[in-house]
Amino acid sequence: MPEPTRVLLVDDHAMMRAGFRAILDSVSDIEVVGEASTGREALERTAALRPDVVCMDVQMPDMDGLEATRRIVADPEATASVVVVTTFDRDDYLFAALAAGASGFLLKNAGPEQLIAAVRLIAGGDALLSPEVTRRVIARFATEHAAADAGDLPTTGPVAGGAASAPAPAQEPNRFGLTDREDEVLRLMAEALSNAEIAERLFIGESTVKTHVSNVLLKLGARDRVQAIVYAYRARLV
Repeated sequence: MPEPTRVLLVDDHAMMRAGFRAILDSVSDIEVVGEASTGREALERTAALRPDVVCMDVQMPDMDGLEATRRIVADPEATASVVVVTTFDRDDYLFAALAAGASGFLLKNAGPEQLIAAVRLIAGGDALLSPEVTRRVIARFATEHAAADAGDLPTTGPVAGGAASAPAPAQEPNRFGLTDREDEVLRLMAEALSNAEIAERLFIGESTVKTHVSNVLLKLGARDRVQAIVYAYRARLV
């Protein structure tokens, strides 16, 4: 049997942590290894417990969740991925969470099965954003892309999560080592298509798509597909 996914719960409300723990402890492949009630405690517990996934609240005393996320992701010794779990469906929180390096964004009114799925997805190296949220991310960066074309914004800058700065405009995709098929996959990722949808569009197997996605992430230096989408827009690949 594989080892269960180790989860750290970070929220300043004890009842919320207890609810999340009850949900996650109900499945055999996830283990809640600890809790924290502040951002600073989250850093300490992450360093001590080495969780695979951190479920991070945003508004907390003694360092908010966004700053805690930024520090966890920036720590070369930390291997945890972060899913931000918040009450507030606000674009500023969403984009700040992604900029901090979070691999997912989930609202607290999500169902128990969505929380479990979120942990499993992120532990598996994927990114968790609903199609609606993904399209909001894409729309945001598409708007920036258009503004850059008009000369209103710079065309370079860091991508979400601290990946390398985007290159100058009009770079050809193959300058980044992408094959023609990987370029196709990246463009379909930027349309917010899932792996299954990409497989159907390209008439290839879903496992093949997963391989192409992994290669795209590696070559672009992105942590997950959301960062790859951000990179694609900022680097003018789409």
